[in-house]
Amino acid sequence: MLGFTPPEWAYLATRYTGIDVPQGAARTLDRGIRTDPARPLPRNGGVTEQRVRALVMVACEHLARGAPTVSADRLHRLDKADTADGLPSLRTIATLGAPYSVLLYERFLGRPFAGHRDSVSEIVGNLVENAIEHELERAEISFRKTKRAERIPDFDQAPDFIVPSELNPQIVIEAKLSEDDGTARDKITRVQHLGDLRTAPSFRSSHASRAAGSVFAART
Repeated sequence: MLGFTPPEWAYLATRYTGIDVPQGAARTLDRGIRTDPARPLPRNGGVTEQRVRALVMVACEHLARGAPTVSADRLHRLDKADTADGLPSLRTIATLGAPYSVLLYERFLGRPFAGHRDSVSEIVGNLVENAIEHELERAEISFRKTKRAERIPDFDQAPDFIVPSELNPQIVIEAKLSEDDGTARDKITRVQHLGDLRTAPSFRSSHASRAAGSVFAART
């Protein structure tokens, strides 16, 4: 009913209850329930039970509350037929049934919200890049902002910013933003690769008369 992915649900539970629910633990619970739904969850007061209770608690609170009011250019995850108005929406769907055509969320149709998330991921990433660009311009620092999938000589992966330019790279900046731990690991690997690149012999020889530069990551 939530239509959340396990990492999103874990993030919400941690934020609202204060109980640490790692995204990996939520994935493990989800996978275990899907593969063996009849197997009871542990009820021994351990960490797994605490995490399950936190997940269920935050889910019940949000389902009962319904979708909050957001601006016209946004769509809240709970703004759907069975949860838009909280418990009254749930009662209506439980009584009248759930028309397949009105349930536009992942658990029923596959990828509507995931597709939307993918489509706006670049816009979300631009929040960090725009802030960096603003600070560089404010400080009157010359820089070169690369385009998506652009190829830069001597860089097997182009960073988001090169200061002052690719002809004399003193600093490279890679801007990343993520709440998903798996995505964050992929992104930090990219940042680390840029750090390794500056010490590579081929890169040093190509820029022997210049400083190889430092790598900075703007990330959460």
